[in-house]
Amino acid sequence: MRIKTTKNTKTWKRASVITLVLTLLWGTGQAHTLPDASAAPSTATCGTGDHGLTSELKKGSGVEGQQLQFTDIDFLNPNTGRAAGDGFLIGTSNAGCTWQSIYTGQWQFKQLNFPNNVTGYALAGTKDSTVTYLIRTDDGGSHWKRLDTPGIAPFKRIDFRDKNTGYGYTYNGAYRTADGGMTWSKITTPANTRAAMFTTDKLGYAVVAVPGLGYKLEKTSDGGKNWTMTLLVQSGTWSGADLYANGYQVYAILYGDAGMSQQSYSLYASGDQGKRWRQVFAQSTAGAGPAPGANQEGNGTGPANPGGHPGNMALIGNQTAYLSAGSPAADRIGIGIGRSFDVGSTWKNHDLKVKGYSSRISFPAVKTGWLVVTSGSSPAVYATTDGGMTWLPKILFKSEQN
Repeated sequence: MRIKTTKNTKTWKRASVITLVLTLLWGTGQAHTLPDASAAPSTATCGTGDHGLTSELKKGSGVEGQQLQFTDIDFLNPNTGRAAGDGFLIGTSNAGCTWQSIYTGQWQFKQLNFPNNVTGYALAGTKDSTVTYLIRTDDGGSHWKRLDTPGIAPFKRIDFRDKNTGYGYTYNGAYRTADGGMTWSKITTPANTRAAMFTTDKLGYAVVAVPGLGYKLEKTSDGGKNWTMTLLVQSGTWSGADLYANGYQVYAILYGDAGMSQQSYSLYASGDQGKRWRQVFAQSTAGAGPAPGANQEGNGTGPANPGGHPGNMALIGNQTAYLSAGSPAADRIGIGIGRSFDVGSTWKNHDLKVKGYSSRISFPAVKTGWLVVTSGSSPAVYATTDGGMTWLPKILFKSEQN
């Protein structure tokens, strides 16, 4: 099935792409470039605090008078990346020593996805609206255009492999585009799918809810024409799931109940493209009950325990995986990171000891990663170069909450 998208009636003027091929574009208004990190003067001093951005971002962000709040982060390499929030987008090309405003306006970003330094995609909403849109930039993030997807439920996650080819995932379906989001093809997934993930146009995975029994993990090698069950996980609830895949490794987060600001969930991993699975841990909680599959193996707990909520995962190569998490218990922090360097055979959790209670991560290398605090209090960006053992603040916005 082919679904044609329509452009927003509002037009915007695109900056010349020719000047942007190898540089990162920042700023509002007239586009300008940041120098490559390797060309930065050796005498440059890394900044601290908000890098003087608070007043600039609030002035034109469409959320004037509100607390600046981060929502996502996306790094192309250890030096170059972007952090997004409600009504703004900022970036760095020197590993966080300096940051610049890229965009302020109506878009309240939910997920960033930049396959290269010029073309990027995002899921975003607008103030006082619950609708999520797919938007695209062709100048590094300074300007965005909306790509409407009639006939498709709002995407909850996008994954672009290059500037043209990408996947969009709804609550129970999967779609593929080969022309930069202009048209989308529906991919056949099993009935009662709760999460899907494709790494190629042929190879994909799905989590299927089985009422009264639990979850099935299924795999396709022919683009969704045929699916094969590879694991059955018993669970009294089947509220949802998330899937992540890269190379040979695949991770599934299976959710149980939620209650008392707690979430029960389990993490399963495969190192052979979904043929065999292992339970990494089962995070049961007092307020939300047992995690899916908790009575099978029960291999410890997840990060930000007790009662932690998982954030997102970052998979690097065929062995390394990270999971962010937070805990809002008593309004005090519980941001944590879990990691594995052997596809879940061993798993280690780290308490970050930073303010906040929810986060998202981006790891462009095995041990170099970035974390953004997404909770309303203490918005900040942190970086690690030792696999999550230690984290240094790279930008801190003043909290306006008690």
